[in-house]
Amino acid sequence: MKRTILIFTDGACSNNGRANASGGWAAILVNPEGECLKIASKLTGDEITNNRAELTAVIEGLSALKRPADVILTTDSKYVADGATTWLASWKRNGWKTATGKPVKNVDLWQRLDALLQIHIVRFDWVRGHSGHPENELADTLAQAACYGQVVRERG
Repeated sequence: MKRTILIFTDGACSNNGRANASGGWAAILVNPEGECLKIASKLTGDEITNNRAELTAVIEGLSALKRPADVILTTDSKYVADGATTWLASWKRNGWKTATGKPVKNVDLWQRLDALLQIHIVRFDWVRGHSGHPENELADTLAQAACYGQVVRERG
């Protein structure tokens, strides 16, 4: 029987999509015993956007799991939640093209997420950002700090 792991993710980006953009991501993992792992880091690469930060947070959270798991993943990103639950299957069927025939944005990250979704059974839960959800607020704080180089990998 797989264990259910809770993962709370957030991404942050200042100067979204510009040459001087700075991004960060964070994931908080909680196992059935209530033990917590917090991970956060600066977003790297040529393209720094809020959506890439959000996707990276999910990918890194799922990648931190050592074995297949049932996961309840909470995000405040409609882009991630809708992409993973509504659009992903059709993008794959269409050769990673949108319904209008355009290439899927951030396809490299969507393909990485798709591979992880073959390993883990993930339920995506969307919450409104900045609405007082404690774990989402913590993930937001960690992601914001990661934009400016605050790297976190801590238990507790």
